[in-house]
Amino acid sequence: MTRTRVWDPAVRLFHWSLVAGFAANALFVDEESKLHHWIGYFVVGLVVFRILWGLVGSRYARFSSFPPSLSGAVGQMTDIATHRTHPHVGHSPLGALMIYNLILTLLAIGLTGYLMTTDMFWGVEGPEELHEAFVTWAEISVVAHIAAVAFESRRTKVNLARAMITGYKDLPES
Repeated sequence: MTRTRVWDPAVRLFHWSLVAGFAANALFVDEESKLHHWIGYFVVGLVVFRILWGLVGSRYARFSSFPPSLSGAVGQMTDIATHRTHPHVGHSPLGALMIYNLILTLLAIGLTGYLMTTDMFWGVEGPEELHEAFVTWAEISVVAHIAAVAFESRRTKVNLARAMITGYKDLPES
């Protein structure tokens, strides 16, 4: 095994803070409360930080290290179907698509949540319905993300969850 530093402290702090904020708002905090709004602003702030860090951060944090790639995702699915393993140092192609999905979905949740507080959309059902749809999509995506991390960790023999805690991936020798 080769120990490789992948996730810098900023990425890991972002990730676990996002987990805490999203889980708090989705599962524990009353959606009518001011706390729900403030946690929502916090989550959007985290996502904006991650977008900026994706432009100027460390090597594997940069979006340029995991561009969205349909062909890469198809290749990874082919590897899965044919039982080939190709551990990725940073995000895998499917993981990259999930990251972009979650970033866009969380921004949409934040925007629709904000619109619901404005005079222009006060009492209008559209933003609330969109907000709830985006939250549902985010919840589905989070469950898929967790399942994929568990699956890929087992399949590639790289503990992806531990890497997001320690910052290091233990990659098999090629």
